[in-house]
Amino acid sequence: MLQQLLITMRPKQWTKNLFIFAALLFDLKLFDLAYVSKTIVAFILFCILSGAVYLVNDLADIEKDRQHPVKRNRPLPSGKLKTSWAVSAAVALPLIALSLSFLLRPQFGLVGLIYFVIQLAYSFLLKNIVILDVMIIASGFVLRVAAGSVVAEAGRFSPWLYVCMTLLALFLGLAKRRNELTLLDASALQHRKVLGEYSSQLLDEMMALVTSSTVIAYSFYTFSAENLPANKSMMLTIPFVLYSIFRYLYLIHRKDLGGSPEEILVRDVPFIVSNLCWGIVVVLILYIF
Repeated sequence: MLQQLLITMRPKQWTKNLFIFAALLFDLKLFDLAYVSKTIVAFILFCILSGAVYLVNDLADIEKDRQHPVKRNRPLPSGKLKTSWAVSAAVALPLIALSLSFLLRPQFGLVGLIYFVIQLAYSFLLKNIVILDVMIIASGFVLRVAAGSVVAEAGRFSPWLYVCMTLLALFLGLAKRRNELTLLDASALQHRKVLGEYSSQLLDEMMALVTSSTVIAYSFYTFSAENLPANKSMMLTIPFVLYSIFRYLYLIHRKDLGGSPEEILVRDVPFIVSNLCWGIVVVLILYIF
């Protein structure tokens, strides 16, 4: 039963919590053991918190998930996990995670609490409001970045990065909606009512807008942020960002992926290599040259 509970908490999705480490990297504290250790603890706490959110979400959608071609195999809709176990864990885990979060740093606890409340609102109400549903998904990524910034006491974290993270998160949210619309086709409304308000054309246009805005915002960051090298060398990372975005678009439109960003993050080799190259170049520019 514990195994099924863990599966329902979706450990693969916890890769999204890596956004917490963004502040460490860009505030030049990647090798500061004190802040690294605190951020690792923050990462673990957010994994517990986000896992509890997935439990609540699956409990709220259990009947709809039974009609879904893929989600019906999840532990709750398939009956492998008892509802009573899921409810108990959904109550206990947030209490534990939030209590420890406030002990780690009160501001971090507050960010965690805001994240959890917003996600609860999403599970029961906001996911049915067109456009706002995608913005709520995006807010989860931004709050992860904010949580990492608080724990690392980031003083040089550029506001441009919040803009970039927001746009990137919107891109991922729109891609998720497009994948659901394509996968479910005629049965889309039975699974998620809000999908009836979208169309592939609308989502493609919104993604085009967000994609171009992401590239522009990141480019502005590379040559205008105050804490970057004066020689503008950070601009060398732009090609990696472009490739990763183009690769993601390719996977969405040609491979019908995009519903699970975490799967792409750990399985698509070209995408992984591009992100690793971006990370290596960023570290070299910020910490060595």
